[in-house]
Amino acid sequence: MQRAVLDGISLEYEDSGTGEPIVLIHGAFIAHVFRTLVAEPRLSDRYRLITYARRGYAGSSGSPGVTTVAHHAADCRALLSHLGVERAHVLGHSFGGCVALQLALDAPEVVHSLALLEPALMVGASAQSYRESLARGIQRYRDAGAAVAVDESLQARWPGYREALEQALPGAFAQAVADARNCFETDLPGLLEWSFGEAHARRITRPVLAVLGGESNVLWPRFGETHQLLLEWLPRAEGSILPGVTHFLQVEEPRGMAELLADFFASYLISSSSAAM
Repeated sequence: MQRAVLDGISLEYEDSGTGEPIVLIHGAFIAHVFRTLVAEPRLSDRYRLITYARRGYAGSSGSPGVTTVAHHAADCRALLSHLGVERAHVLGHSFGGCVALQLALDAPEVVHSLALLEPALMVGASAQSYRESLARGIQRYRDAGAAVAVDESLQARWPGYREALEQALPGAFAQAVADARNCFETDLPGLLEWSFGEAHARRITRPVLAVLGGESNVLWPRFGETHQLLLEWLPRAEGSILPGVTHFLQVEEPRGMAELLADFFASYLISSSSAAM
């Protein structure tokens, strides 16, 4: 892992491969959630892959108080600038999908295309129930402790996750417990303060791939509702469903996810866009 100090925040990151850059923004709980995905040859052989731990996760430094989604978007933008990346494909999972959307709003010149893996949006009929669920998770962390709150949160998003997660990403659960204070006391309160709706989505004119896990809607209907609203709201959105997986779709089926992403990014090459300008 390498390290960049940006506006007083130290971010741990990895920068590997060659080709057009893809920056991958992880969600809550698991900082290294893309590790198996970026090892897939369809991506690793063709793209420059930039992964990093958001502030407060793994080896990245934290900050006092609530961290807003806009702060996280600014961190990503600063890291790309530090690495000399003027324009990138941006991939965000869950909370990271919200950061990716905010980055597209704040710095559209930096975002060439967006891939959203079940972003953690509070939209539609399920918005209030999801908001209440996040608030209960924060309270559960305070009442029952980190290990219980993390386990219950992951179970709700990937039932029976533990063995498969540890096989794919050894030590991930322990790291998530170590990062729990940041997740529940800093990240999630910031997400609860964030707002994103149709008017915001209409401003994002970059190509967008929205991916839904094939079992996610059965698990929690808000996933399907959010997916459908993104397809309706975003001007240039296309949707895909990855069969047989739930919310941690890129960990559950990294090869299938890599194929979806590689095909999408190849359809919107930065080099082709630059040549046409």
